[in-house]
Amino acid sequence: MENFLELNLNESLRHSIARMHFKVPTPIQSEAIPQALNGKDILGTAQTGTGKTLCYGIACLNKLLIDKASSALIICPTRELAVQVGQVLNDLIENKMNIQSAVLIGGESMQRQLKQLSRRPRLIIGTPGRLNDHLKRKSLRLHETYFLVLDETDRMLDMGFAPQIEQILKFIPKRHQTLLFSATLPQNIIRIAEKYLSEPVRISVGSTTKPISKIKQEIIQVKEADKYNKLLDQLYERKGSILVFVKTKRGADKMVDRLCRDGHKCDTMHGNLRQSKRQRTLTAFRSGKLRILISTELAARGLDVPSIQHVINYHLPQVAEDFIHRIGRTARAGKEGCALTFLTPNDKQMWKEIQRLINPNMHSEFNGPEKFNYRKNKKFSRFGKHKKNKNNFKSRKNKFGFRDRGKKKFGFKNNFKQKRNRAQLYS
Repeated sequence: MENFLELNLNESLRHSIARMHFKVPTPIQSEAIPQALNGKDILGTAQTGTGKTLCYGIACLNKLLIDKASSALIICPTRELAVQVGQVLNDLIENKMNIQSAVLIGGESMQRQLKQLSRRPRLIIGTPGRLNDHLKRKSLRLHETYFLVLDETDRMLDMGFAPQIEQILKFIPKRHQTLLFSATLPQNIIRIAEKYLSEPVRISVGSTTKPISKIKQEIIQVKEADKYNKLLDQLYERKGSILVFVKTKRGADKMVDRLCRDGHKCDTMHGNLRQSKRQRTLTAFRSGKLRILISTELAARGLDVPSIQHVINYHLPQVAEDFIHRIGRTARAGKEGCALTFLTPNDKQMWKEIQRLINPNMHSEFNGPEKFNYRKNKKFSRFGKHKKNKNNFKSRKNKFGFRDRGKKKFGFKNNFKQKRNRAQLYS
């Protein structure tokens, strides 16, 4: 498929696609959309920023236009992604299509959502937690759902949403079409696919563990005490919008305070903020009113802001795979972008894991303006050959193929309670 005109689409949807100036499909769209239009279940993986939303969006709307009695459900891991998907699909929906939609996410007025549901929308987009809330209230009925989408499924499972997803699927008729999209394909995704997908078409485009080629990657090796000043230098040197990733919510708030005092116009986005505040900040960043956005891992997945020119990893993520998703916020839709990473002596272990993920055959070393001698400097000796040091730890793989990243004091423990709290936060 070389253009969208080749697809056998409803005429009004074809006109809507032309109005939105969608002409040349991306590789995942070329492979997945024709299969989805034929009613096939799909298990799809592709790099971030390759157009997966439009992939299932076109097939979904075409089904609703052809079958007036059916409805569709799209499940997303985060509120921001659900809102974003809703905006993309609503832009494609024209008045004459007569398709009502509702976005059901946590942090927003339940009464407003009940009002939306009273209009009997045929397109539902939501997060697992709030969808389950409406199912318990019996304000949401899924008995006519034919088209089901699980978006960013690996992220949903990582956040502990598996029980809630299974609960939702109990309300969906056995005869339905399922499209499951994931940036990675761990074993638990395969198990879900085997359980809920019927003879799925496996579609994989590009490597999901390598950044897209149009991202220019840079690193700065720096001491922890000098990191903030180095960040200021980079903010002055670079032009365009900048997304800065930090480790904690408290750290994000402190960073914004310091940068504002130093004359930069910026704001923060993290899970402790009200949904209305998060949405206002994101809207201001998209429109260019904010040049700098400081965020936790919340913005690493699904956030589509085409104008982001620079991603700065002020802190490394706690999971190597999240590095790929972070820097994937730039160079989207065929554009070019830059990803800058600050490396301190304490980042040595995680940086090795990231490099192994990107290129398993690569010998990872720190290459930067400042070099540290880890053997001679006792402060960093825990990375040396000190077997008696209790802080020593190895990255191990458990039976499901996931890495166990050490002890609780390093902040890498990921138990059920933590997943439950994260699920409540994002839904």
